[in-house]
Amino acid sequence: MTDPTHQVAQATTRGGLPVSPSMGPAVQRAGVAGNPPLVDRQVLLISVLSIMLALVAACVAEGLLRLIYLITNLCYHHVASAEFGGPQPWFGTPLHSDLGLLVVVVPVVGGLIVGLMARYGSEGIRGHGIPEAMHQVLARGSRVPARLTFLKPLSAAIAIGTGGPFGAEGPIIATGGALGSVIGQLITTTAAERKTLLAAGAAAGMAATFGAPVSATLLAIELLLFEFRPRSFIPVALASTTAAGMRFVFDQPYPIFAMPELHHVAEPSLLIYILIGALVGVASVFVTRAVYAIEDAFSLLPIHWMWWPALGAVAVGVIGYFAPRTLGVGYYNITEAIDLSLPIKALALLCVLKFVSWSIALGSGTSGGTLAPLFTIGSTLGALLGIGAAHLLPSLHIDPRVAALVGMAAMFAGASRALLASVVFAFETTLQPMGLLPLLGGCTAAYFVSAGLMRETIMTAKITRHGVRVPAEFVADFLDQVLVGEVASRKVVCLRGDQTAGEIRRWIDSHAAGSAHQGYPVVDDYEQLLGVLTRRDLLNRATPDERNLREMIGRRPTVVHADSTLREAADLMVNFDIGRLPVVDKDLSNKVVGILTRSNILSAHRRRLRESTHAERSIDLGRIRLRGRGASEEEAEVISGE
Repeated sequence: MTDPTHQVAQATTRGGLPVSPSMGPAVQRAGVAGNPPLVDRQVLLISVLSIMLALVAACVAEGLLRLIYLITNLCYHHVASAEFGGPQPWFGTPLHSDLGLLVVVVPVVGGLIVGLMARYGSEGIRGHGIPEAMHQVLARGSRVPARLTFLKPLSAAIAIGTGGPFGAEGPIIATGGALGSVIGQLITTTAAERKTLLAAGAAAGMAATFGAPVSATLLAIELLLFEFRPRSFIPVALASTTAAGMRFVFDQPYPIFAMPELHHVAEPSLLIYILIGALVGVASVFVTRAVYAIEDAFSLLPIHWMWWPALGAVAVGVIGYFAPRTLGVGYYNITEAIDLSLPIKALALLCVLKFVSWSIALGSGTSGGTLAPLFTIGSTLGALLGIGAAHLLPSLHIDPRVAALVGMAAMFAGASRALLASVVFAFETTLQPMGLLPLLGGCTAAYFVSAGLMRETIMTAKITRHGVRVPAEFVADFLDQVLVGEVASRKVVCLRGDQTAGEIRRWIDSHAAGSAHQGYPVVDDYEQLLGVLTRRDLLNRATPDERNLREMIGRRPTVVHADSTLREAADLMVNFDIGRLPVVDKDLSNKVVGILTRSNILSAHRRRLRESTHAERSIDLGRIRLRGRGASEEEAEVISGE
């Protein structure tokens, strides 16, 4: 015969202790959150799937880049080649094309195709990828339609290959996320596990594009996971590592944005880099608002949205005719901006015209990424500000290359609020450790300015317009920090199981002390808990007056201990649809020592609100000086006005 004590121990969770051992399975069926280990077999399974997903995502990333190069070479150089560089250094780019005015037509054709794909394939291909992935996480249980796994990269390849001023990373991130979501839908997973797989696929896509696994992991945490738990970030980190390793299989293990080695940053110049970051933060606010203003303008047009990408592509083509560098992915533009290979006039033109071309194209609802355009605009703006500051303040030893690097990262930090991902990204893609200090200062300044000037970001404005609230802060669950014993009521009115319904009704009608409660623990002659009856149960006239309370108990009670957390108690209330929980001793005696209600849980938030709003001075310097002169504690209190 099984030891009853062992049964109780097996049924116990930190979320609550069923009085009867048989309630253990019931607790599990109800899905009560207990105290699971940080990692378990399911985390191992998700991690293995994430690694396999990363291998596929890396291949998809390489394939998409090759497809973009192929379409670019066909459209602009009339060569069926998927090579970048190839026999000519401009292969894979729209540079040095002999199309003349036909350059204006090529993006329009691409826009028409993308519009048709969105209209008759899936509207989900519109946009730059990350906001759409965030929407799937927050509003749809991380369920992405399977058709997006091939429609999104194909539409992006067409849009970018025909000259769209986008980066390939956005569609790759979206495709990786879609792959992860589809895998999560093919097997039995929770919504949290599907979110992890989606984030792992997205991070793998970014890591495979830039060879930046740490920033890819941070980006997934800051923009997709909205949490920092071992169960989620371990699979994402493994996926990012795997994808970055695969990138080095396809390409040389060199930084994607190579630049001359940076030397020690002079201390006075650090303030200038922080100021540059703040100015770029202001620019990031302008960029974000401009993109959505243009999108709103397109929505006012009296034509179907299917035609918008082609209409926006007209501006792309016209600008591209005069400034070919604005066409296509243009990662080389970022490299040449941060190593100052471009003259000042070229930097200024690229900064302004890339912004105009990209914002119009993105506002038209075509398919393409935002990271590369933001990095291009930020790096050129940072370089211009750095050159100007170095000219005006030569004694501060300002390095315009550092300013360009800060501008690149600060633009993304301000526009997306992915602060840590922005700082680490700039380091991983350049491998310049001396840039970390100005990067941290500049990106933080940009983040501060952006957060002060606008509520939403370029990643969240679209989905908040659809009524989806995006978490802006990651904080520990307050209920998980408060124990039941701190807020539970110790004065418990218990009823005896041998009392009758009629007796209790007369007691309630007398309005005696304690008779106004909404629920009562019922105990036996040994003060052992039998169950809980509500006021409605007791006043139900269908129950005869002579019936004992013991016979009226309809289900076994669920209880908590004084050292359980309010989060665990709240989960119990939700899963069992109850409004109060008896608090019992942990020695298995089932003696009631308190009761916890929903009101008790709500009242616990008063401490959180007080800690965040109530300001006070804890150290009185005046009292310290008086005590130092020999005054007693009482005299110091009187003199200091306390």
